[in-house]
Amino acid sequence: MASGGDARPPWGLLPRPRSLLLLLLPLLLLRSPARAAHIKKAEATTTTTSAGAPAAEGQFDRYYHEEELGKALREAAAAAGTPGLARLFSIGRSVEGRPLWVLRLTAGLPEGDAGPDAEGPDAGGPLIPGRPQVKLVGNMHGDETVSRQVLVYLARELAVGYRRGDPRLVRLLNTTDVYVLPSLNPDGFERAREGDCGLGDGGPPGASGRDNSHGRDLNRSFPDQFSTGEPPALDEVPEVRALIDWIRKNKFVLSGNLHGGSVVASYPFDDSPEHKATGIYSKTSDDEVFKYLAKAYASNHPIMKTGEPHCPGDEEETFKDGITNGAHWYDVEGGMQDYNYVWANCFEITLELSCCKYPPASQLRQEWENNRESLITLIEKVHIGIKGFVKDSVTGSGLENATISVAGINHNITTGRFGDFHRLLVPGTYNLTAVLTGYMPLTVNNIVVREGPATEVDFSLRPTVASGNLDTAEAVATVSTVAAPNIPPGTSSSHQPIQPKDFRHHHFPDMEIFLRRFANEYPNITRLYSLGKSVESRELYVMEISDNPGVHEPGEPEFKYIGNMHGNEVVGRELLLNLIEYLCKNFGVDSEVTDLVRSTRIHIMPSMNPDGYEKSQEGDSVSVIGRNNSNNFDLNRNFPDQFVQITDPTQPETIAVMSWMKSYPFVLSANLHGGSLVVNYPFDDDEQGLATYSKSPDDAVFQQIALSYSKENYQMFQGRPCKNMYPNEYFPHGITNGASWYNVPGGMQDWNYLQTNCFEVTIELGCVKYPFEKDLPKFWEQNRRSLIQFMKQVHQGVKGFVLDATDGRGILNATISVAEINHPVTTYKTGDYWRLLVPGTYKITASARGYNPVTKNVTVKSDGAIQVNFTLVRSSIDSNNESKKGKGDNTNTDYTTDPTTKEFEALIKDLSAENGLENLMLSSSSNLALYRYHSYKDLSEFLRGLVMNYPHITNLTNLGQSAEYRHIWSLEISNKPNMSEPEEPKIRFVAGIHGNAPVGTELLLALAEFLCLHYKKNTAVTQLVDRTRIVIVPSLNPDGRERAQEKDCTSKAGQTNAHGKDLDTDFTNNASQPETKAIIENLIQKQDFSLSVALDGGSVLVTYPYDKPVQTVENKETLKHLASLYANNHPSMHMGQPSCPNKSGKCFPYSVIIAFAEEGFPSVDLTNSVSLTAFVDENIPGGVMRGAEWHSHLGSMKDYSVTYGHCPEITVYTSCCYFPSAAQLPSLWAENKRSLLSMLVEVHKGVHGFVKDKTGKPISKAVIVLNEGIKVHTKEGGYFHVLLAPGVHNINAIADGYQQQHSQVFVHHDAASSVVIVFDADNRIFGLPRELVVTVSGATMSALILTACIIWCICSIKSNRHKDGFHRLRQHHDEYEDEIRMMSTGSKKSLLSHEFQDETDTEEETLYSSKH
Repeated sequence: MASGGDARPPWGLLPRPRSLLLLLLPLLLLRSPARAAHIKKAEATTTTTSAGAPAAEGQFDRYYHEEELGKALREAAAAAGTPGLARLFSIGRSVEGRPLWVLRLTAGLPEGDAGPDAEGPDAGGPLIPGRPQVKLVGNMHGDETVSRQVLVYLARELAVGYRRGDPRLVRLLNTTDVYVLPSLNPDGFERAREGDCGLGDGGPPGASGRDNSHGRDLNRSFPDQFSTGEPPALDEVPEVRALIDWIRKNKFVLSGNLHGGSVVASYPFDDSPEHKATGIYSKTSDDEVFKYLAKAYASNHPIMKTGEPHCPGDEEETFKDGITNGAHWYDVEGGMQDYNYVWANCFEITLELSCCKYPPASQLRQEWENNRESLITLIEKVHIGIKGFVKDSVTGSGLENATISVAGINHNITTGRFGDFHRLLVPGTYNLTAVLTGYMPLTVNNIVVREGPATEVDFSLRPTVASGNLDTAEAVATVSTVAAPNIPPGTSSSHQPIQPKDFRHHHFPDMEIFLRRFANEYPNITRLYSLGKSVESRELYVMEISDNPGVHEPGEPEFKYIGNMHGNEVVGRELLLNLIEYLCKNFGVDSEVTDLVRSTRIHIMPSMNPDGYEKSQEGDSVSVIGRNNSNNFDLNRNFPDQFVQITDPTQPETIAVMSWMKSYPFVLSANLHGGSLVVNYPFDDDEQGLATYSKSPDDAVFQQIALSYSKENYQMFQGRPCKNMYPNEYFPHGITNGASWYNVPGGMQDWNYLQTNCFEVTIELGCVKYPFEKDLPKFWEQNRRSLIQFMKQVHQGVKGFVLDATDGRGILNATISVAEINHPVTTYKTGDYWRLLVPGTYKITASARGYNPVTKNVTVKSDGAIQVNFTLVRSSIDSNNESKKGKGDNTNTDYTTDPTTKEFEALIKDLSAENGLENLMLSSSSNLALYRYHSYKDLSEFLRGLVMNYPHITNLTNLGQSAEYRHIWSLEISNKPNMSEPEEPKIRFVAGIHGNAPVGTELLLALAEFLCLHYKKNTAVTQLVDRTRIVIVPSLNPDGRERAQEKDCTSKAGQTNAHGKDLDTDFTNNASQPETKAIIENLIQKQDFSLSVALDGGSVLVTYPYDKPVQTVENKETLKHLASLYANNHPSMHMGQPSCPNKSGKCFPYSVIIAFAEEGFPSVDLTNSVSLTAFVDENIPGGVMRGAEWHSHLGSMKDYSVTYGHCPEITVYTSCCYFPSAAQLPSLWAENKRSLLSMLVEVHKGVHGFVKDKTGKPISKAVIVLNEGIKVHTKEGGYFHVLLAPGVHNINAIADGYQQQHSQVFVHHDAASSVVIVFDADNRIFGLPRELVVTVSGATMSALILTACIIWCICSIKSNRHKDGFHRLRQHHDEYEDEIRMMSTGSKKSLLSHEFQDETDTEEETLYSSKH
């Protein structure tokens, strides 16, 4: 069990007692010849005993590699000499194809050994009645090699010792079935290096040989009870698969898993729910037994018993008595020893044999001597405790799979194939009970277990149904040798599955009892639940069969069978009841059934139309009596259709089934009918409405799965089912396209395919719709193989996960599309998907909103689904955001290091999982006093009582007064009530806005008491209260409530306040009523709530904003998501059929009409039960509707909350009757409890954000704009929180004096996304970047200055030149005159203009100079 990270350096050899003996031997010989002879004899005996045989002295000089290991085991088997003592076989092969050898050693094995080439979990041969099985497994980590050799030496020691007549070993093999598996990881061993003690030299991954050839650690690859993720697929670890199959096929009692890396005996559990790295003692129910077994080994090991192995690198590590609890040492998830204890009868301990993992071969002799006595002693301990047989008191035959339970120890075992059991127990006095379905349980009290051989206790169980006089069976406790059943040696039972015996027609009460019986008798693999009720209020039952009922296991496909859709087609109903019995009785007995149940979540609905069944008649072949439901609608013409508009009203049964199909990730389904004998596949109709082949995109898949059923039913496969009735009808190979047979608009199988991920076919089971009871066994025999083979088709094609590359989470609703097949499927909550395909090569693409798609080429084979996982990279998150200056830091990371935060996040994820809330409710059940309504006075006293009893978590405040001066109470529940905790989400529950609908008030009082009662008693409730600020306003309209009357289901008395105002129309900026003002000013305008839930009455649905007519809903996806969440956690609301009276003029059940009449609804004619008319609501998809579509009005509380409070609010209508009888309050609480708690969970999702500047200073009152619509403001401390539907959302952050920030965030369905936004100071001027403005301004100023300088220079130059010219004119005045006179006669050009005139002078200046 040495950890993957432990490094064990090499060291010198330990002192050898044997070496000291050899040194002293000459001295002893010199002292006494007589004594020398004695010592020689003793030494010879020792040598033979420890080495196995004198001829085998060379066995300790080397390790056995692949070929030599097999040879050594064959030699060990041959060394026994005695026939029937040893059997060599392989339980499977490693990744690289090496055999996983097992040598079985026990006396009396039947002759006829299949030889060493025998392979598989059954290759070891038949079991021997009453003989306990022990297994020893070595070399699980390929580089931990001592165990590989030691187990070979042990096998030789046992075989040779038995042949030699060693009394101890003869007794051991006469009474014990020993299995030695020297190497579970032969591939890893071949990569490991002798002398490598586990330091880790930085070589390439896998170089050490620890893992298998797929790089998987075998001791982290088993299913784990505390698993935090999926174990590797068994295809990756064939060694683990082989071992699991071997364990399942046997009844091992005791096991040792031999490792290296330390010297200690470790026992379960190996991990804990907390998965803390070290230091948590994870105790099993059999902790004392495990400590006893570990000490038995350690106390006989010379180093281990000291508790101080002194392994290099861990010199200070000590283990008291040489043993340790696995998780207390270090946490190992997916370990083998825990799997043995939790999922099998076997008690396994892990034995670390040496500090060095792969010591030099020169140390092997010493290691064998260290471990020899410990190994034999451990095997002997399989005989402690209590053993015996459980038999049928009538036939005397052994009873397999009877449960043996020990009072006070929460761990049961089951009997083996012959009814034998071995229950390991430490000395003490025990009460033992044997239980088996179909037999009366029996308990034997005060059984004394002593040190040494097991106490024998046999049970003789009396069948619950038997003929003749049966004597009362009693168990007798003795210590004598058990008498085995009289089974000839070598006889192997040819196992046949247990067949159903209950062949009769089951009317509804009988069917109900049948289903409850099997749910009660097989609670570990069944769950009985109802989808809702039929028109006549019969439950629509479904039986789930799974090894983990009630839970969707990621990666496990879900399958369903539906029967009796047409009430008079009854064969499917009875076959499905037979199938339930068959699966339950054969689980753990028949490998095919066991594997199917363990790998598939199976849902079986025996009757979709129980009302029609009760009207049908036995012997019916062709009539339609009972075909339709009680409203006389054909349920298989009642589903929305792709080609035809279905105008018939959707029936309750149809609604329930559609809601069911949307709630579970069904992959494959069959709808069982009668009237012919054929499998019919989509499509069922076409655009023209003609009988023509209507091909779906997956026509090849549908043909394949249809054939999987028909080919197992000989008569169906012939294709000519009903020759007498339809002589010309022929279906090749017993299958047909639906529309090709005849056109069926509104069918269920097409709706499955088009609206869900599920592939469904319709199976016609026989020409007679309602056969006589005597013919039912024949139908089972014809269809039983077909039913099983069809279920197996769910494991064909492609399966896998779509994961987020950032955090490894599964992506919900990612799309899986196959090139050239126009039918995508979507992923479920954990990112798992299943896509049925026929064998071939496909191009498969995974895509999701906000991610880059990934495409892979996949080859599908016929031997099971191939796993293909996709990891998608988000397309919208810049991974370099943090390194870009001036950008907001948008990272999905925590901004706290509080370790309790991680724990709370895990809780939210658990509660968000399927049945997470159900588990919370089961763990926190309590009886609340829901037997009466609270008047205003009672309500006030109740609230004060809560505060007085729970002062540390409650605070009661008065928000204001009603029109008649009653207080409007607000109760806060929090671990720090009345203190500002801006980082925590705040949720508001409000009820009683209409005084005549007080159910919401009572539900909120119950919720408050529930939270208080379980605070500090239930971990989940405690953490929710500690992390949430919960505000409850139980009665917004106390005046109206005082006027309303109980059992007034339709009366408007009390609906308004004392001023006659409907408060749900007064939430405006000019609110006129005191109650409305109190809520607006003291709650809504605070703008610090993340979610608000308002409870009202008059129907059963949830509405979301807006109530205003013709109002665009900016955040519709999120608001609808919140409403759907409440509805989906309600047992009936999500079905979308409130069945409340209105004026739609549809039929309503008579029993319900009477109930409404008694509750105060308008009188109806009760004299005619057939023609009675009542009215039901329109269908409400998913039980959710926008407020304006339900009851359009202005001034509603939820509209004001969204618009001005920036808080999403939903309105829940809790019951059709406004003010039902108080007797209904417990059931109403039960219906709404889960939904209310789901809101407390949901408020912790969405986006939690923190806004700060570059210096780390929090920025409050920043505006966070989501998806360019919804606005929230940061609170004190820079925190903000907003609920958003799962998916990618845009965030804009705005704050005065800072640059606006843009980012995106991905919201998960089961966890909050954390965002940190970092602002830069706003450096913009006139809307432009400061740098640009400064640069442009600087350039402009420079240009202006330069221009000014140039102008100044020009002016200066001109001025100087003018002055110089005049000076020179005056200086040479006489010369000028002479020259002028000289040139005046012949030249028109003056000397001045030619020689001294500046080219820039004007004509005026020149003229002036000339004149001068």
